[in-house]
Amino acid sequence: MTGTDGGQVGGASSSAWSPLRRRVFRDLWLAQFTSNVGSWMQTVGAQWLLVGHGAAQVSLVQLAASLPMLFLALPAGVLADLVDRRRLLLVMQAAMALVATALTVLAFTGRLGSWTLLALTFLLGCGNALNGPAWQAVQPSLVPRAELRQAAALGAVNMNLARAVGPALGGALVATLGVGWTFAVNAASFLAILAVLATWRPGAEAVAPRPGQEREHLFAALRAGGRYVRSAPRIRRILLRSALFVPGACALWALLPISAQQSLGLGAAGYGLLLGAVGVGAVAGAAALPALSRQVGGDGALALAGTVFAGALVALAVGPSVPVALLALVAAGAAWITALSTLNAALQVALPAWVRARGSAFYLLVFQGGNALGSLVWGQVAQHAGVSVAMALAAAVLLGGVLSLRRLPLLGGRADPTLSEAWPEPRLAVEPAPRDGPVLVTVTYLVREEKAPAFVAAMRKVESSRRRTGAVTWGLYRDTARPERYVETFTVTSWSEHCAQHHGRYTGADHAFETDARTLLTRDPTVTHAMTVHH
Repeated sequence: MTGTDGGQVGGASSSAWSPLRRRVFRDLWLAQFTSNVGSWMQTVGAQWLLVGHGAAQVSLVQLAASLPMLFLALPAGVLADLVDRRRLLLVMQAAMALVATALTVLAFTGRLGSWTLLALTFLLGCGNALNGPAWQAVQPSLVPRAELRQAAALGAVNMNLARAVGPALGGALVATLGVGWTFAVNAASFLAILAVLATWRPGAEAVAPRPGQEREHLFAALRAGGRYVRSAPRIRRILLRSALFVPGACALWALLPISAQQSLGLGAAGYGLLLGAVGVGAVAGAAALPALSRQVGGDGALALAGTVFAGALVALAVGPSVPVALLALVAAGAAWITALSTLNAALQVALPAWVRARGSAFYLLVFQGGNALGSLVWGQVAQHAGVSVAMALAAAVLLGGVLSLRRLPLLGGRADPTLSEAWPEPRLAVEPAPRDGPVLVTVTYLVREEKAPAFVAAMRKVESSRRRTGAVTWGLYRDTARPERYVETFTVTSWSEHCAQHHGRYTGADHAFETDARTLLTRDPTVTHAMTVHH
């Protein structure tokens, strides 16, 4: 699969499935898949239980499951970057297992009303929201750097394959044993992931603070994550592409139960058959993804996925035939996994370790937020104008996203998120306390006149680097008395934050940008550090 830089994912000697040969990655991947399948089986049971209440209430199942991500994704990302991720995952999985068990008991005792079902689904969504960024951040740490892109793609395959397989199994279970058993299977599925997490002993990912540094506090870490995303064009473009795909595509998941019953006249077994077609498409898409992406690149894969998914929605809207629906859903499954695997792999390859969970949280926020809001909108449209109209409008939204790829493609260029120690230590007569600040850093450069335009252009990338790693203000000035002299200034909120810039946030890409600018100098720059004087 190609990443945003147009290069091939992974080395020539490694396949798309290479990370699965590593025991820890494989065990966690399989446990997560089991849990995800259980979650989607429950979603089918919940949707089928509410089919008689109308399209709007069926769509509320997706909304209840996805809405917590809007409120909890960013705090969850901060938490996953600051605490032991394994312990966080254990606590969240255990809590969700308890909620799923309560849901099962209520279903079998006949006490599960529609609003109780939605409330418990919302609680499970809260657990997923607090759990999600930690899972996203853990996966790439389980494999070598050379297999990082394959691992990220397999994470997307896991989520989306479960989304296809789980509903198919859920539909079959509803048809044979009843809705309550989908809830029971989901509760049991948490045992697999709890067992693997309990025996897993990860290496220490977080680096202990160095002299002059403190561990980040919650709100400071949240601000740092937001500052990083604002100053990372590559990440912002990935988020934008997700926002242009998910809201239209989620119409399929929100409205398929209604379409199965009303347009196709199918019961629970037929609904399971439709979802099985999605599963077949997802498996085929996962198998074809590496070769496809090598041929057409990341933008080509997104364009093809959006077009195919839109075509599938149109086929479902205008052709109320089971064979047509099955073919359309196979295509939709392949398109869904192609788009989301491309975006997720690009994200994980670009994010440095220090902000990986927070960056993933922004992605999950866009993904789940788009899913929740899109489901609500399409449910209301279907309620008032019909399912066919809603699916046709969703297809138009997807095609609009495809057309925007010419002006808003995924960004190429450098993507080296590995940490670098190349930033030299500051020379100090007095060592400030960690909380002293703000800190003013001044860097003086001497540049020949003919190289000045290239230097200024190179410093724009340095500006993004400084802001990503902690700078709250930045400026570049030219000395009017000595035109060859340029002065860069930036401020950081505290000495601890500036030390974090040197150790823990400065990546290979940041070093490359700074090296490009320094190759244009007549001599090494001069750096000074000044602290705010408090009265």
